[in-house]
Amino acid sequence: MAEQQINLPVTGMTCASCVMRVEKALKKLPGVVEASVNLATEQAAVRFDPAQAKPQQIQAAVEAAGYGIVTDRLEIPVTGMTCASCVMRVEKALRKVPGVIDASVNLSTEGASITYSPASSSFAELRLAIEGAGYGVIETADADAGAPEDVEAAARARELQDKRRKLIVGVAFGLPLFLISMSRDFGLISPWWTGAAATLQQQMPDMPMAEMMGKVAARDDLLNWLFLALATPVQFYSGRDFYIHAWKALKARTANMDTLIAMGSSVAYLYSLILLLSGASGHVYFETAALIITLILVGKYLEARAKSQTGAAIRALVGLQPKTARVLRGGQEVDVPVAEVRKGEIVIVRPGEKVPVDGAIISGESAVDESMVTGESLPVEKRAGDSVIGATINRSGSFQMRAVRVGKETALAQIIRLVQEAQGSRAPVQRLVDQVASVFVPVVIGVALLTFLAWLLAGVGPTQAMLFAVAVLVIACPCALGLATPTAIMVGTGTGAEHGILIKNAESLERAANISAIILDKTGTITQGKPAVTDVIADCRLQIADFAHAATPTGRERSESPGSDQSEIYNLQSAILQLAASAESRSEHPLGEAIVAEARARGMALSQPEGFRATAGAGVEATVDGRQVLVGTMRMMGQRGVDLGDLPAEVERLQAEGKTAMLVAADGEALGVIAVADTVKPSSAAAVAALRARGVTVAMLTGDNRRTAEAIAAQVGVDTVLAEVLPGDKAAEVRRLQAEGKVVAMVGDGVNDAPALAQADVGIAIGTGADVAMEAADITLMRGDLGSIAQAITLSQATMRTIRWNLFWAFIYNVVLIPLAAGALYPLTGWQLSPILAAGAMAFSSVFVVSNSLRLRGLRLG
Repeated sequence: MAEQQINLPVTGMTCASCVMRVEKALKKLPGVVEASVNLATEQAAVRFDPAQAKPQQIQAAVEAAGYGIVTDRLEIPVTGMTCASCVMRVEKALRKVPGVIDASVNLSTEGASITYSPASSSFAELRLAIEGAGYGVIETADADAGAPEDVEAAARARELQDKRRKLIVGVAFGLPLFLISMSRDFGLISPWWTGAAATLQQQMPDMPMAEMMGKVAARDDLLNWLFLALATPVQFYSGRDFYIHAWKALKARTANMDTLIAMGSSVAYLYSLILLLSGASGHVYFETAALIITLILVGKYLEARAKSQTGAAIRALVGLQPKTARVLRGGQEVDVPVAEVRKGEIVIVRPGEKVPVDGAIISGESAVDESMVTGESLPVEKRAGDSVIGATINRSGSFQMRAVRVGKETALAQIIRLVQEAQGSRAPVQRLVDQVASVFVPVVIGVALLTFLAWLLAGVGPTQAMLFAVAVLVIACPCALGLATPTAIMVGTGTGAEHGILIKNAESLERAANISAIILDKTGTITQGKPAVTDVIADCRLQIADFAHAATPTGRERSESPGSDQSEIYNLQSAILQLAASAESRSEHPLGEAIVAEARARGMALSQPEGFRATAGAGVEATVDGRQVLVGTMRMMGQRGVDLGDLPAEVERLQAEGKTAMLVAADGEALGVIAVADTVKPSSAAAVAALRARGVTVAMLTGDNRRTAEAIAAQVGVDTVLAEVLPGDKAAEVRRLQAEGKVVAMVGDGVNDAPALAQADVGIAIGTGADVAMEAADITLMRGDLGSIAQAITLSQATMRTIRWNLFWAFIYNVVLIPLAAGALYPLTGWQLSPILAAGAMAFSSVFVVSNSLRLRGLRLG
């Protein structure tokens, strides 16, 4: 094989020493003939033997040396592919292009995903490679250019329309041909057509019916010419694509499904034509040739219609993207295409409108429907400071927002990219299919040839031997094998996206089906991830009169039963919270912010504190409405001589529940305790129960002390508590479970969870968390709801079950029917699988596989 050269832009080099390191790393690779690195241009020119070294290995060597490679990625729609052999041909052609690092072709999406070096290859070269392999390329418009015409969708529609036209011609000519031919074969039209059957019946009453009809057919030349006239448009117009693709495959020294169809129908057509032109006696099989093509076209048309539904999730996501945005420019509101919105611009969103880009609200408030992104049906209340996601719907109220992420950076664009990449990826189970598909068509051609020779030697005659061989060629279906896995992956990942479950690739989907242990990070995963007030307890010695100088609780806080004991307690608690929140209103500590947030959520009016002072690790003090207020620890209260009475017991109880307890005092007198904790998400307990019901071991991982951790664990019902774990040791805990033979999933949301997410067999990130966690994860849950974990497992198991059934039927179909087509039952029963029935069965097989995959669209995830 001739040597190839690839030019790679290298990043991170700073001196001659860097050049030497990169060159040394490259030259160590087997198959690399020469490597030259230029510091000025930051380029590496590598000449290598493609039989020994691959571009992926070259890239890995540079990265292993500590440097980066600049690559680009293209998604190219490809037309004309019909089976797994086509996929392999396109991939092979693309990988031969200098600069292509990796190429993956998906039959169900009819697209090629190419990673390449921009310094070595271009779109034009990639297009030429695909076209040189015998396929077409759809040039799509730039997705960022305003609202471009959907070129690909239009091209796919034209392709489907062309299939429809060819199918109509096939039916219009093939059906009358079939009916007339069958009528003649059964003796229904020969009497009125030529009278030959009646004459023979009178002259030779003992002649077998089959022999008599053969003689009639031999004399019936005029009818045979009619058959030729009807069959020819089907053969060379409706079947034109089969011939074109078969010829291109032949030029490339390979074979595909079109080769089998072209060979099978051509043998029947040419055999009949030779009989007709030579005047020899024998049965013509023009109807067989025409019906083979027509039935295959029926299957291909139905398959194309069904495959168009497999991409429904992506089209739905793309359709969510708003077209225009209303921005403030020069003090005026201007409507502009969404693609023209710039970062930092102020965008105005009115009720009923879609949020155009990702951003943060700066004024106004509303309820936003985020169901199309997160799968959560209830609108989410938004106010100043909250983030909003592009393409979500503003249900009520208007607001102004600042654009933070635009174009391909928006959450929706990232979701679309992730789903597209997942749909184009290959599951490990596909490797066996690829190996079979690579030799399938040549083997079938060999089987057909052996079938013909075997039956010829058995003495059945050339006509019968030909029919067996044609049936073998026609019934073999590499399409079903090629579509079995990618269609299921495509529909499964699309269904997940509709439910707010983003799966990075097919390998992750396959592994998720076998999860046996799940580690849940506590903060932000099981819990809300931010502290909130859980308890306000008043000192039993207090009376409401003690708060004569405090601000009166708002009407919202007053009990509906004034004078009752319950009313007295509630008003005392409200007064304590109001006083503590006023003192903490200048605090930046998360616990103080939680107290202030709770008071404001209850509608309390807070007083401005004076003389505010915070003591690290102790608490705060301030003057509020003339009273000296302390909010802090028991140590702080002891240092100030505050008599706590029975409150220490309450503090101990609250701490045992995993809460942080802060004492409140005014003018040297203890008022009560306010407990703050990172509260458990409402859905966490049910989610853990659902996982345990599946037989999955559930563990909780946290850096908190064991007492706090066990308190949270008791609330949600986890099996194992891994407490006081340092951030750097989280990945080690994952490895420990993996060493026990478990398939481990790690669920987290923080930056410090990223190593553990990467280490786990399946990393699951909470979509409301850090971007780095989502990058490291295999699955992202957009809702932030642990209930989605069980849904993700359900989805993965259903998808893998569908793949297994698809592959089972695809393999069984070929294993059982190819021998039947070859005449396995003929010696015993005299029954044979005719080429026409073989064509119908072949057409059905692909449609069955695609339709079976489409059932995942209706999957109930709970």
